[in-house]
Amino acid sequence: MRWWDARDLERPEAQTALAEAAALLRAGGLVAFPTETVYGLGADATNETAVRGIFAAKGRPADNPLIVHIARHAQLSTVVAPDAAIPESARRVMAELWPGPITLLLPAHPALAPAVHPELDTVGVRMPSHPVARRLLDLAGVPVAAPSANLSGRPSPTRAEDVAEDMAGRIDGIVDGGPCNVGVESTVALVTAHEAVIYRPGGVTPERLAEVAGVPVRLDAHLTDPAAAPRAPGMKYRHYAPRAQVRVWWGDETAAVMAIAAWTKAQPDAPCGVICPASAATAIARHASPARIWSPPPAEPYAQALARELYHLLREMDRAGMARIAVIGPEPDGAGLAVMNRLEKAAEGRVLRV
Repeated sequence: MRWWDARDLERPEAQTALAEAAALLRAGGLVAFPTETVYGLGADATNETAVRGIFAAKGRPADNPLIVHIARHAQLSTVVAPDAAIPESARRVMAELWPGPITLLLPAHPALAPAVHPELDTVGVRMPSHPVARRLLDLAGVPVAAPSANLSGRPSPTRAEDVAEDMAGRIDGIVDGGPCNVGVESTVALVTAHEAVIYRPGGVTPERLAEVAGVPVRLDAHLTDPAAAPRAPGMKYRHYAPRAQVRVWWGDETAAVMAIAAWTKAQPDAPCGVICPASAATAIARHASPARIWSPPPAEPYAQALARELYHLLREMDRAGMARIAVIGPEPDGAGLAVMNRLEKAAEGRVLRV
């Protein structure tokens, strides 16, 4: 497996590395690369064999659709059906929020590999803002299908080392662009002339989407009703989960601290890590005595910091031998909506309001 260092795009060696990685994508290879959200596992979206290789490498169910990445607006014609009527509201989102962490569901171009959007007439399309991703996509010259570059069900990777942990021996190469700065996947939305429906909360909040699209925004039913079937990539199966058991409390911080303390004391021989806001760290250390504790600097909004670090923290706690991970979750609105969505998946529904 190749490892290309592209952390400093000013270095000629980085440009050479990206040219090699792009050539491999064009040739049907599988290449992991950074975006502002998480690392993606890329393949030429028009090459059915290459796309099927993504599913094989990840152990991903074949009915779970992929997002297609483009470098510039001109490439939209290669992934969207030629006769598609894109409403002005969606065009406003593209103009204002691309490049950025939002994926739009659009009518699929017939040239796309069928495995990209199995049994669907739409495809998720996004334009990442990470400069390494933009340069790689430009050099590749093809639309690139790319889910997160992890084994299916594991926490998404936000560092090249996280990719290697899951994908070594399974893919052709990794482009190292350093840590991702958003940390949770893109928002997935269908934007029509009358409304925008969010199928996966992510890096763009509902409030921001409504502001730009100029239409009302609502959450898809599966985000509020567990019995409803999800439509977005990455939402159909157990996801984002470490080997350790995860449990989440949110609401009253004092009550959450005491609940975590009781949970840790119930199994004193099972090492427990805790993720919490800085305001709760001292009380957690005093009452719960966790084996490991993480909290962001007090000046940084907790939801934003947790979004950026969550997946890496889950992996780090696995590596440290934690059997359980307790989390104080943020309020499930704004930036916290996406974080709590991922935590609910990681905890397999073990989320309690206190």
